[in-house]
Amino acid sequence: MASDDLQRFIDELRARISIADVVGAKVKLVKKGREYQGLCPFHNEKTPSFTVNETKGFYHCFGCGAHGDIIKFEMEANGLPFMDALQKLAHQAGLTMPQFSAKDKSDAENKKSLYDIMEQACLFFEKELRMPDGHEGFNYFTQKRGLSKEIIQKFRLGYAPNNNALMAHLKKLGINEADLKELGLIAIPEDKTRHPHDFFRNRVMIPITNKQGKIIAFGGRVMEKIEPKYLNSPDTPIFNKRRNLYNLDKAREIAYKEKRLIICEGYMDVIALDRFGFGYAVAPLGTALTEEQIIEAWKVCCEPILCLDGDTPGIKAAMRAVDRVLPILKAGYSLKFLFLPDNQDPDEYLQAHGANSFAALMAKTKPLIDILWQKYTENEDSSTPEKKALIEQTLLAEVNKIADTTVRNYYAHEIKNRIYLAYKQTPWQRKTETSSSGTLTLSKTNTADNVIFPTQKKSTNNNTQYSYRHQNNKHYLIQHSFASIPPRHNTNTEQDKNIRFIIAAELIYPELIDDYEEAIFLDDIKDQKLQELQTTIADTFHNSDVALSGDDLVAQIAETSVGKTLKTLWEWDMIKKQNPFINDLRHQIDSILQQNKRRALEEEIKKLTTEVCLNFDEEKFNRLSELKKNHDEMLRQADAENAY
Repeated sequence: MASDDLQRFIDELRARISIADVVGAKVKLVKKGREYQGLCPFHNEKTPSFTVNETKGFYHCFGCGAHGDIIKFEMEANGLPFMDALQKLAHQAGLTMPQFSAKDKSDAENKKSLYDIMEQACLFFEKELRMPDGHEGFNYFTQKRGLSKEIIQKFRLGYAPNNNALMAHLKKLGINEADLKELGLIAIPEDKTRHPHDFFRNRVMIPITNKQGKIIAFGGRVMEKIEPKYLNSPDTPIFNKRRNLYNLDKAREIAYKEKRLIICEGYMDVIALDRFGFGYAVAPLGTALTEEQIIEAWKVCCEPILCLDGDTPGIKAAMRAVDRVLPILKAGYSLKFLFLPDNQDPDEYLQAHGANSFAALMAKTKPLIDILWQKYTENEDSSTPEKKALIEQTLLAEVNKIADTTVRNYYAHEIKNRIYLAYKQTPWQRKTETSSSGTLTLSKTNTADNVIFPTQKKSTNNNTQYSYRHQNNKHYLIQHSFASIPPRHNTNTEQDKNIRFIIAAELIYPELIDDYEEAIFLDDIKDQKLQELQTTIADTFHNSDVALSGDDLVAQIAETSVGKTLKTLWEWDMIKKQNPFINDLRHQIDSILQQNKRRALEEEIKKLTTEVCLNFDEEKFNRLSELKKNHDEMLRQADAENAY
């Protein structure tokens, strides 16, 4: 079929088929004026940002940027090759698919045959794992790695023998050496006196799939301590190691549901996480994390968690990831970082500590800005003004690599705040003056434009509130007991008063939403209206296609159903008038969350103590001892911070 004929056929499909019908088969659409709206099928979202324009014949997502016509939608949403998408749409339109040209048919058939060859290779490796020659490989998976037969079957794990058996098997199926070499299944030495041989030999095999679940490559791992530990397929016509992520086909739907995606370093880490219930893990394919892989991950989750070993290579991998992601950062899209303790990888950690412990670690991820700061300040000499200036210059030069203007400006603002707090703030600005009664804390700054929030002092009375005074051209933040002032909202619990402060802070600096959204735990907010307000704020922030300032966010929230609740948030106006640094607000929020965490821990200790006294149980006693250690460590950390 000539290219002109192909184009005419495509135009006919577009004219006959409603794009709303095509998209509507996958997405629930609601008519909004001249367009339709729905939840984007290409990334996780709560508020619709996906639109379908029937007149113009295209769809567009303002959240992730997905855009196209009926053909592209069939290809992307349903994982169909171009010709298969045409065939499906032709059937829907009642049209007969024209004959391919020789070249079109050859290209389509060739690509299909390459997938078929890889599928045959995978079946061979799976079978060999259960043969006598594969006994060592089977023991490696079941005994050393602790994998069940179900997990082995799920991930289609196999074994490559050391006798060129794969090449012989595939040749019997009529597959020629040229195709086997093109797919990286055999190696043909340049020395013509040497014979072709299997690329993978005496290794356990991990098949790699594309997003549609088709086998496109393999990773082979040795079972002894020799190098290279992993041998991966080379790039082929159906495999590009920089653009694919291992296990994305299986992890994608679960990641959508859980609103999380873990990026590990290796295949076995992904399999181990799945075994312990974390089915939303993926891994790069023999390379450091690439820009293309980050973009693929963003289509599933706005802030994937990069889970790394806590050793030196893991730290270096994190630093490389920072270099990769900075230029492509955009509003709402970033990376989080999780470093495992004791130089363990996810597989080792999960086997030693279990799923609950790993889940707890996931609540302690570091944002990208922290890793960037660590990269250029940790162990750096800042003993002189010149060296401090060099650190600042280097950090801001890195920030300038961010292409998105709005994100770049926010990063520059944050870095300048951190530089100020770390290097430019004078000692008297870091100290707080406490009255002899201990009930009043004052903190002052040089100008009327900023307020430095005091360190929260440990107290037996957790009823603490803050007000602000202006005197002699200085701003003061006053900490005093709730008992000393009438409460404005008698129906609010102590926790909800803290939540009000955090929500107000988020409306001043929307970037705080990413830092604290998970930590707030909406189910624990007692006030339903506050819960709805926090949810709406987070949804509005995450679904915006541009970075929202605090004023922009407030303006949008005011137009929603929670606008009335927003008007009662007097804390927002109070804090806004003080124009505080973002890090001062972070410190206060951290203090609030730490108090809540300590209060919950004390309640658990109290409950467990009663249970142990009434009916002694060794397991409960050991648990109680561990909780008390954690509580004592919390107090020590709080004392250390307060002393500073």
